[in-house]
Amino acid sequence: MELKDLSKDLPRDIYLKLAQEIVELRPAQEKAIKAGLLKDKNMLVCTPTASGKTFIAELAAIRTIVEKRRKVIYIVPLKSLASEKLRQFRQRYDEFFRIAMSIGDLDSADPFLMEYDLIITTSEKLDSLIRHKAPWLRYIGLVVVDEIHLLNDPGRGPTLEILITILKEKLKGVQMLGLSATIGNPDELAEWLSAELVLDSWRPVELKKGVAFEGKVEFY
Repeated sequence: MELKDLSKDLPRDIYLKLAQEIVELRPAQEKAIKAGLLKDKNMLVCTPTASGKTFIAELAAIRTIVEKRRKVIYIVPLKSLASEKLRQFRQRYDEFFRIAMSIGDLDSADPFLMEYDLIITTSEKLDSLIRHKAPWLRYIGLVVVDEIHLLNDPGRGPTLEILITILKEKLKGVQMLGLSATIGNPDELAEWLSAELVLDSWRPVELKKGVAFEGKVEFY
């Protein structure tokens, strides 16, 4: 599938900008679209690193913000990753919609976020925003959970699990999109999310296994 196949599904100005960078979609992106990404389907995408998961989230976000006039929450596990995503998204979409990051004071509802369309945050901060009853939460149309496999992490997992459970309960009708490079129980997690499961093994650089010994490498 090529990007031009989505020309009718994307706003023309955004499509023209993306077309300067992207010609052909990667396998996981094509699978996600065919599985209902742009039709409000909940989705769990499990593919290798650098296989194009972030762009899957971008496509869903574009539709949510521009067509549905709803906000997008993008949850990441680390503040450093939030800053990276903020730079990446602003570079590509700053002229089309408003993008903000909320990772700081856990005792604030951050009312300024009412003015933003795409909000990047950590699970801990979003949990705080919910507890402080941030009024703009009712305008969310899409929740993206990056690195969702951290549900299995003994430190961050419980907070993330409780957060997703609360979001599912409080935000009825919101599209949920989980992104993961590796996870041991994708079918079980997809069922819990009531989501379509997208699996793919394609990666931009093939991985090979081998043994290095005395300056030589033997692959197998």
